[in-house]
Amino acid sequence: MGRFTADGFENRVTQLFGIRYPIIQAGMIWASGWKLASAVSNAGGLGIIGAGSMYPDVLRGHIQKCKKATDKPYAVNVPLLYPDIDKLIAIIIEEKVPVVFTSAGNPKTWTAKLKEQGIKVAHVVSSAKFAKKCQDAGVDAVVAEGFEAGGHNGREETTTLCLIPAVRDAITIPLIAAGGIATGRAMYAMMALGAEGVQMGSRFVCTPEASSHMAFKEAVVTANEGDTIVTLKRLTPVRLIKNEFYKKVETAENSCVPNSELENLLGHARAKKGMFEGDLDEGELEIGQVSSIIKEIIPAGEVVSAVWNEFVKTSQDPFAF
Repeated sequence: MGRFTADGFENRVTQLFGIRYPIIQAGMIWASGWKLASAVSNAGGLGIIGAGSMYPDVLRGHIQKCKKATDKPYAVNVPLLYPDIDKLIAIIIEEKVPVVFTSAGNPKTWTAKLKEQGIKVAHVVSSAKFAKKCQDAGVDAVVAEGFEAGGHNGREETTTLCLIPAVRDAITIPLIAAGGIATGRAMYAMMALGAEGVQMGSRFVCTPEASSHMAFKEAVVTANEGDTIVTLKRLTPVRLIKNEFYKKVETAENSCVPNSELENLLGHARAKKGMFEGDLDEGELEIGQVSSIIKEIIPAGEVVSAVWNEFVKTSQDPFAF
């Protein structure tokens, strides 16, 4: 697991990324710009700029602003199946980004090139099988994300509780747990299962620094148990809040329409419409199951402190709750 120090915690994840706490903010589309990333990094975690919703010139701007806002390590998340990937990678190298988290694609494609530039690389997976492929591809760490997570999800439907020990047995490199984590108690549980750090998305959506729309944040903190669901499995599985858009998807899927009709229904920029523009009816509201226990919007630094303090308390007495 690691050891407590006077300044935080020391294990392979904190050493790899040069951070105080093994707490990582996920790179979420329409939510994780430079303000959120720098706030998390300044608080002792690892903040991540989500490049999935950014054109190349927009990404460069966020990186430059992040570097001005923090002197701590930060990262960029790059979904490998997105367009202009070569331009995004070129900017990351030019701007000397210290850490890159890749996802949604083959880690072999860019890992070697990034590491040649001295960049640390982690890749997000949803199965032990792909975790092993990541290790073989030379990544520095693996993020294993369970089925509870918001947004695009693994087809294996493996929950975090089952995924983390399976991945731990499959690889020897540092392991970061993701999916359904928003508290220090959950962090302690993941570390007990073999993770060396945690990545949280939904908890950091509900912060002032997140670039997502306030209406979306309020929808998250008022969500109840069972309000999210994984849908669009025939195209690409995604966990979202049930709303009018979801009902249209459900009707279409129950009617067995062709994939082309589902694609037309999805259209373009549904996630932007919901998460960034605040259209709670027609937008795609991507968030994790853990939203049901998130009840307030607080600064990102307070999130890091609260999670860390609860982790420390739990480690001292796991049964005191």
